[in-house]
Amino acid sequence: MRRGKKQARRTGRPSLSARLISQVRLEARAGGEVVACFEDHSLDLGTFSTAAAQRAESLRAGLPLRAFASRRSGVDEEIHRLLRRLAGHGLLEYRLTRSANGADAIVIEPQTPDYWPQTAPLCDGEVLAFSRFAYLRRRGNDMVLESPRAGALFRICDPDIAAALATLATPRPVKELRRRKNFPADALLALLLDCQILFKVGRARDGGMRPAEGDASLVLWDFHDLLFHARSTQGRHANPIGGVYPYADVVPALPAVRPLWPGKKIDLHKFAAGEAQASGLAKLLRERHSTRSFDDARPITLAELARFLDATARVQSKEQGKVDVGEDGPVGGYARRPYPSGGGSYEFELYLAVHQCAGLARSFYHYDAGGHTLVPIAVRPQALDAAVQEAAFAMGTPAAPQILITIAARFGRVSWKYSALAYALILKDVGVLMQTFYLMATEMGLGACALGTANIDLFAKMTGLELHVEGPVGQFAIGRGSS
Repeated sequence: MRRGKKQARRTGRPSLSARLISQVRLEARAGGEVVACFEDHSLDLGTFSTAAAQRAESLRAGLPLRAFASRRSGVDEEIHRLLRRLAGHGLLEYRLTRSANGADAIVIEPQTPDYWPQTAPLCDGEVLAFSRFAYLRRRGNDMVLESPRAGALFRICDPDIAAALATLATPRPVKELRRRKNFPADALLALLLDCQILFKVGRARDGGMRPAEGDASLVLWDFHDLLFHARSTQGRHANPIGGVYPYADVVPALPAVRPLWPGKKIDLHKFAAGEAQASGLAKLLRERHSTRSFDDARPITLAELARFLDATARVQSKEQGKVDVGEDGPVGGYARRPYPSGGGSYEFELYLAVHQCAGLARSFYHYDAGGHTLVPIAVRPQALDAAVQEAAFAMGTPAAPQILITIAARFGRVSWKYSALAYALILKDVGVLMQTFYLMATEMGLGACALGTANIDLFAKMTGLELHVEGPVGQFAIGRGSS
């Protein structure tokens, strides 16, 4: 018994604290303003008392969250406000330590700007297991545990913890995990549950663990598809994204045109001479280009927008057909549109962030392709501003596009039929639709620009839709181009 008490004293109670990420420092100015400085930027966090500013200096090493959780004093309230502002800008990380030696056991790196660690109480009888979307990988010299559904990733600094977590591939009761030596069970398990890296397994598992951890829409996702969706868009990770040339110092750029294969060349110019000039489609293809600057004095009109959507996205016909899975197979519905779609899925919905359009109020709309109507969706003005400003940033221009079209996929339309390649088919369909948009915009004399990314978290907040149910897979800007 005495040895057990000694072990408890040596291990200590796990402590969760917040600290500044390494690239950030805080500066307290003469008027009480506290500023976060990083790289060539500074961020004003507000005005705080001298006592709060002095206490905030502890954020370099880490400030235990329980130290101000009650917020009984004015300083506690100020520190909580400061931490929330830092967290909102992604400038904090969290460390789980054993108070006996203060060494990091786990470092939690937020992947979404609104992440805040939550540790709900657990019961002995609850059974936990790893989500099938969770994975452990090497990053540099670290091991990190993450999931495309999680708001944070977990850098594991203690190999004993990694080994203990690996056992959760099989469902295990909390009481068993609590008995493991040197494992900060309750705190870590609660944090992993909050991030949906772990899930609670019910007693009845006749349907298997796949449907047990989520709704029907989540059942339709394969691991690799959801991971690629979350990591190749904005909003659910903290990795660099966009044209940052990460390998410019590592390998040279590939040539714009591939070097010629050896062998006798067949010159095709003489066979196509004259035909391309006679083709209207060929002319449109040659004239197609990206427009990143729009004429705010002459915005696109509602009539032009209606014509554009009618020609590119409107439902042309509807039909029902039996699914080819045997005589008793279900019946599926199809809605044909102007562009081709893998398996006739036509999984896309269009959402329009209207910044400037003559005859249409500035707002956020859903395009009902079946009825050829626009339906306004109530969103906060700040969210609409963020959507169009992020688009401007993606295009590398200071001015927002007149209309930003978000191409959102109802993922189940494709994954219900296709396995392994569902998300790849969706991305192929995006390319087809974007080319259709480009050609119609060129035909109408409008400016157009395809964007390389979209913020899936912002879209989820604007629509109230779960990111695995319906979410952005592309964005497209249109308007009156500047001459």
